[in-house]
Amino acid sequence: MTRVTSSAVATRAAVREVQPPSPTQPRPRMTWREWLAVLSVTAFGGFIRFWHLGRPGTLVFDETYYVKQGWSMIRAGYELAWQGKGEVVDPKWNRGDVDVFTNQPDFVVHPPVGKWMIGIGEWIFGPTSSFGWRFASATVGTLSILMIILIARRLFGSTLLGVLAGLLLSVDGEHFVHSRTGLLDIFVMFWALAAFGCLVIDRDIGRRRLAVRAAVELDGREQRTSDSWRWWMGVRWWRIAGALCLGLCAGTKWSGLYFAVVFGLMIVFWDMGARRAVGLRHWFAGGVIWGALSGGLMMLIAGATYLASWTGWFVSSNAYDRKWAAQNPGQGITWLPDALNSLAHYHQQMWDFNINLETTHPYMSNPWSWIVMGRPTAFYYEGPTQGQKGCTVDQCSQAITALGNPVIWWGATLAIVVLLFRWALRRDWRAGAVLAGLAGGYVPWFQYQHRTIFNFYTIAFTPWVVLAVVYVLGLILGKTSDTAKRRRIGGWLAGSLVILAVLSFWFFLPIYTAQVIPQSSWSDRMWLPSWI
Repeated sequence: MTRVTSSAVATRAAVREVQPPSPTQPRPRMTWREWLAVLSVTAFGGFIRFWHLGRPGTLVFDETYYVKQGWSMIRAGYELAWQGKGEVVDPKWNRGDVDVFTNQPDFVVHPPVGKWMIGIGEWIFGPTSSFGWRFASATVGTLSILMIILIARRLFGSTLLGVLAGLLLSVDGEHFVHSRTGLLDIFVMFWALAAFGCLVIDRDIGRRRLAVRAAVELDGREQRTSDSWRWWMGVRWWRIAGALCLGLCAGTKWSGLYFAVVFGLMIVFWDMGARRAVGLRHWFAGGVIWGALSGGLMMLIAGATYLASWTGWFVSSNAYDRKWAAQNPGQGITWLPDALNSLAHYHQQMWDFNINLETTHPYMSNPWSWIVMGRPTAFYYEGPTQGQKGCTVDQCSQAITALGNPVIWWGATLAIVVLLFRWALRRDWRAGAVLAGLAGGYVPWFQYQHRTIFNFYTIAFTPWVVLAVVYVLGLILGKTSDTAKRRRIGGWLAGSLVILAVLSFWFFLPIYTAQVIPQSSWSDRMWLPSWI
């Protein structure tokens, strides 16, 4: 018989103590059947994203900027200006003529990471290929499906809920449309979700380390010690990985900075909760001190990653504002090296543009309406008549509309209320984690209501919209300790909601993929007057 020591028993008890309850029994490792389900959902999501990815074979919406900028990154390492306005240049590009650039740099208002990612697809498949300039978007869209499955499984302790999260993300229209267009926001979402996943893994590892140390060092004694705030849990490699992802997120769009701030606060609260769970006296001080130190290190790593993303600008001699400091001695932040002083001046101009952008646009929308999809963004619309593009009736429509799945988004509107209740009154960290992702991607936009902003920015926090719905699905399914009748009713109800979401996606698919349909069919899909 194996002898079990008191320390080992205490260790296991401490590990159980710091793990939160889950709606279903957690499984540390997946079986081959579970892996098959995970990979099948990922493959399904990837297939529908790459299916006819090149349609339409023209630049749509803001592809007019980022596709060209992506190719200029490959050519020069920075953004080049092009000859003439979009209405002149775009037809040339659509015909396969990419010789549209001047030898002058362009003033752009977003960092380089997303454009480098678009450019990689263009480098592989050629800049004239619409498949090529959307390849990176489809790739990260597919990978994010796999990521959310694994994240949800770890959050909720259930492979079933993880698979449901992946399926719902696969059939969400906002995520689907962005996965099939060469815009930057899908990359903001991807790197933010990757950072979140890294931090969730780090949370589990850190709490287990703390539980083991408490069990071994205190060895069953009263788990209160005057110097417990000094306990260091070692190098947090997953936090470092999360910081790298946050740097790349901010290096795509500055809106990624808000994820860094919110996630930084999140890990401080997690550290405090872990120390309190194992019974350390100075859990608050320890959590704040080590959480702040760790968060500060993360910000340094994220900042260094952000600066590294500007390497093409640094090594160039002709990029926009590259020689500003040398040409304007004594101006700017003079104690910085010329290169950093020039970059700081460039960033000031970027900031001024982004904050003061108030140009009227027909699809601009207020963030109050985003969660209920009050004004979705039309990326593309044409009205072919009979005989054009396969139109068989008098008037047809061909559209790409960044419209979220109504079942998911309207369901999430209600689910957020449940999460707020569970986090505030039940202290469920999983509800708080999902709300943190929503806060990082959504709440900051309320301070810019005067600015020209769009509903399609919601792609940045779409995964947490899905996780909010899945959280409630887990409550509907119930616990393993519930009666068979309760579980059966919960299963039927949750399954019906998921099937309804899949059917909703199928119904809206033509206006996600630029299919030519009768205009009356397009009108049938415009459920609200504000969608037109």
